[in-house]
Amino acid sequence: MGSHRLDEGARWLALKPQDWQHDRLKDVVRRIVGGGTPSSSDPDCWVDGDIVWVTPTDFSRNGSRAEIYDSERRITFAGLNSCGASLLPKSAVIMASRATIGAVRIAGTELATNQGFISFVCDERRLHHRFLYYVILGYLGEYFAEIAPSTTFAEISRGKAKLEAVAFPDLPDQKRIAAYLDARCAAIDAAVTAKRRQLEVLNEVRESVIERAVTLGIAPDPPLRRVGRDWIEAVPGHWEIVRVKRIISRMDYGISQSTEQEGRYPVLKMGHLQAGEIRYRDLDFVDAVPDNLLLREGDLLYNRTNSPDQVGKAALFRGGIDEEVTFASYLVRLRMNHRADPRFLSYVVNCRGFLSFARKLAIPSVQQSNLNSTRYGRMLIPLPAIPEQLAIADYLDTKVGQLRAIVTTIEAQITALVSYRKSLIHECVTGQRRVTEMDVEKAERAAELGSEAELLRELAHA
Repeated sequence: MGSHRLDEGARWLALKPQDWQHDRLKDVVRRIVGGGTPSSSDPDCWVDGDIVWVTPTDFSRNGSRAEIYDSERRITFAGLNSCGASLLPKSAVIMASRATIGAVRIAGTELATNQGFISFVCDERRLHHRFLYYVILGYLGEYFAEIAPSTTFAEISRGKAKLEAVAFPDLPDQKRIAAYLDARCAAIDAAVTAKRRQLEVLNEVRESVIERAVTLGIAPDPPLRRVGRDWIEAVPGHWEIVRVKRIISRMDYGISQSTEQEGRYPVLKMGHLQAGEIRYRDLDFVDAVPDNLLLREGDLLYNRTNSPDQVGKAALFRGGIDEEVTFASYLVRLRMNHRADPRFLSYVVNCRGFLSFARKLAIPSVQQSNLNSTRYGRMLIPLPAIPEQLAIADYLDTKVGQLRAIVTTIEAQITALVSYRKSLIHECVTGQRRVTEMDVEKAERAAELGSEAELLRELAHA
């Protein structure tokens, strides 16, 4: 055990068992290295390169996998030498030192990184690389994110990182803990993946239910007439086909003035429009707004400027936040006339067919698309009589509400699984949970069987 005074930030050392050691990272790894970026204008650094060159984008593409094997870009040995980066051996532990500080992977092959990482080449006689990986996941990465100084961006330096202390048991115990966590995390990750697939299926069901109801109605096997215009193939024979502008009384762009963190009137922005509803979180405010730009219950907002895959999304204002709410200039407010029910129209303009066609009409620009009110107003929609609109909206409110309840349950399970994974890692790498060979065998069997139900039962009693 090192005799130096430990940093006060190493609060996890108070949790370690008496039979565990502790020491600074620089004393238990062989090398701590940074990365680099070759000159983008020098083809000798990039052309025909065969060295995997990892960037933060590669981390995000890698999901929750521990090992990283490949990258979007590769560099040459000339490029490696020109930027001062190091060729890291397989099993090096790579930690993000800038964006998402503490995100960590293990090199699955020889590779290099850009300057947004600190990498640890372990002395496997003292500190097993997989144990260090879980230490960073369990507490060290989060601590580095807390203490990282910030000017233009937050960053933890190699000089600071190497002085931090870690606690660890003997090498056989480290390997046993790592093997246990490998199996447990694999089981948890598989359960989370399965839950996310369920969400994707439920979203497909939701979109199909909505699109069928707003184009074919809810009566069984209605006589249809072919339309074949815009996004509409066929509708019940007694329905109309009208342009959006024919069923609204007004169309308004929102306010363009600067907003503040406090004020009288909440200002809705594009991030507040989610799945057809308005989410009141992270609001900004203004102190003055024209009366005609205050929302009224039943108003529909659509996003006229956004990324190509998000432009056109819409949400219904149902009131709330003391009722006096306005909206930003890249949203457009639609107020219905006597011909349309707001709930029905909200379902129509958020259905897959309408949105897909609307996004084709949007005018592209750099990283954004614009769907102006003129183009939006010219789009065609199916329109039954008001009583049928109300019946369809009631039907969809019920169906979508049932699906939303299932989604909420699954999302809560995902949150609980992710939280359990984090706490399990923390307990193991701080010695609060002792791991035996029997624990490892049981965890590996469970991972092979992939029993999601058993995992959720265990989670309920954790």
